[in-house]
Amino acid sequence: MPGECIKPNFNQNYKGIRCRVYLVSENVNDERISLCNSDAVYSLVRDELASSDRERLLSLMLTTKNDLIGVETVYIGSMNSCVITPKDVMKAPLLANAASIILCHNHPSGDPEPSSHDLQITKVLIEAGELLGIKVLDHLIVTSRGYRSLRECSDDQIKFPN
Repeated sequence: MPGECIKPNFNQNYKGIRCRVYLVSENVNDERISLCNSDAVYSLVRDELASSDRERLLSLMLTTKNDLIGVETVYIGSMNSCVITPKDVMKAPLLANAASIILCHNHPSGDPEPSSHDLQITKVLIEAGELLGIKVLDHLIVTSRGYRSLRECSDDQIKFPN
């Protein structure tokens, strides 16, 4: 049973209680959040990312119909950097059995233009996702003044899956 406590045999070397913890995924709200465009994504993450004074990377995990499964804070960095690896980003979507993800991170400077590192890591994550069967649908850069969708502005620099 969830939260069931098991009392071990007490002996002279050990006195305590061991508890089994069960991780349960429950949808506490029957309302589905469908993320079908970058404006919907921005509306969802704006409050969390736009006012942050440090770079933060979120992974929005989605079903095959682009319904939101969950949001994972992958990393919280410094004022101007966020060092991540594909393993960091793909762990939660794999465990959640997500079909796809949308990445979102902020630029505390207020400039929504992607850096060369933003473009490079997005390409690497798309390739990693292809190997794992998880589509990287977009990568949004969020600021207090708006956002930039790499899918919409990359001019064929980045090949996002359909």
